[in-house]
Amino acid sequence: QTGANDLQTKADRLVQMSICASLARKFPKVTIIGEEELPTDDVTEELIENGHCEEILKKACPAQYTGIKEEELVIWVDPLDGTKEYTEGLLDHVTVLIGIAYGGKAIAGVINQPYYNYEAGAGAVLGRTIWGVLGIGAFGFQLTEAPAGKHIVVTTRSHSSALVNDCIRALNPDSVIRVGGAGNKIIQLIEGKASAYVFASPGCKKWDTCAPEAILHAVGGKITDIHGNSFQYNKEVKHMNSAGVLAALRNYDYYASRIPNNVKQSLVP
Repeated sequence: QTGANDLQTKADRLVQMSICASLARKFPKVTIIGEEELPTDDVTEELIENGHCEEILKKACPAQYTGIKEEELVIWVDPLDGTKEYTEGLLDHVTVLIGIAYGGKAIAGVINQPYYNYEAGAGAVLGRTIWGVLGIGAFGFQLTEAPAGKHIVVTTRSHSSALVNDCIRALNPDSVIRVGGAGNKIIQLIEGKASAYVFASPGCKKWDTCAPEAILHAVGGKITDIHGNSFQYNKEVKHMNSAGVLAALRNYDYYASRIPNNVKQSLVP
């Protein structure tokens, strides 16, 4: 067991060091908040990424963001979302999340799936990057809606509880998908494999939801806590999303209206 946990911690820390140090070098005034508490010592050069993506730079910056100052941005980083699944070899559950917030709101995000296609055999292209910006859209995947009239709920695989299951039962779903990682759950919504993401429990953090929120909102979806409150991403905010998560690409109101009162009373924002 410790073997897997040590592996996970090392992978987490190296990925976060690489992302945060690379961003801090290019954008020294932004606030970067990552899952791991890391020393700010010098990071070895081999962990620094200096490149940029031409495809993204070809897009025009939405007018409402052209005047943003670097120091007004907060970047939330989850170096390895779906950690438990990673240690168990469920590699398609694993994502790297980088979310950008301005004025407390998630405005842009990157979900990288390093092991996407890992079961497709030799010759398959491994990994993909999904990204989105409010006002531009989201890219790197095929936007698909869940089957009409079907209620397919995606929820936690490794953090289940009586409350989580009560809440799902109340929605009377046709089926329930249990997968690891918040990034992975949002992918289920935008690729039409699930119609709602429901997690009636504390445990999810701001670095889990910032990037996925920006991508979901960029394609017209909605994510909130169980009470319907928006998440805030300013640097002073507490890191825990203590009132759970409710998200849908379409028909958000249908699911929100069916969250039972006992569930809401149990989850304090």
